[in-house]
Amino acid sequence: MINIDLLLTDVIMPGMNGRELADGFKEINPNLKCMFMSGYTVSGVTHPNILGAEVNFLQKPISDRKLAPGIRELLDS
Repeated sequence: MINIDLLLTDVIMPGMNGRELADGFKEINPNLKCMFMSGYTVSGVTHPNILGAEVNFLQKPISDRKLAPGIRELLDS
């Protein structure tokens, strides 16, 4: 069995959104940490039907200077 510690996913995808993907993985691993990214603004994707209000979110484009610390902080929380 593979242990996944972090899911990094786009918010808007064909066929499902990032929250639906994360919820599916969390059924298998409730402790999974999730980080969402999008080219849309945070206010555009935090609608309750997409992400909800409390999420780990990065705006695209994402530099490695923002991505690496964001991932580290989430994994350490």
